[in-house]
Amino acid sequence: MPELTGIDHIYIAVSCMAESEAFYDKLMLKTLGCRKNTFMIGGDPHIQYYNRHFGYVLRPARSQAGHDSYSPGLHHFCLRVDTIEDVAECARLLQAFGINASEPHNHSEYAPDYWATFFTDPDGLRLEITNYRQERRDRHDHWASLG
Repeated sequence: MPELTGIDHIYIAVSCMAESEAFYDKLMLKTLGCRKNTFMIGGDPHIQYYNRHFGYVLRPARSQAGHDSYSPGLHHFCLRVDTIEDVAECARLLQAFGINASEPHNHSEYAPDYWATFFTDPDGLRLEITNYRQERRDRHDHWASLG
């Protein structure tokens, strides 16, 4: 059977393109080193932040209903960096840009080496940055032998 090799893209509907663009420029460009392009689909402007692995696309929302993490749909989106130190640097940069990112913290209830910072985008979408944990590395590197 075909192997799923990654997430290609995710689209996020936003209430204000300008406000979201300012926020995501700080997160995706200035903190995480992504690239950016813009395009139109069906007359609607889209902004894509991307790296070698996936695209994160903003598009205008068609409803102004606020995001509810506990209604059906996306609860939160977690981005991954390599090390615990990288998580700490991301939190520091986000805070310096005026984004209310939590202090990096070890969440051993999830995994012994799980470190993360949490914050929300202008529409209340919950975001997280975590480190590349050993369990994830082992899963990647030893997939065939894990059964």
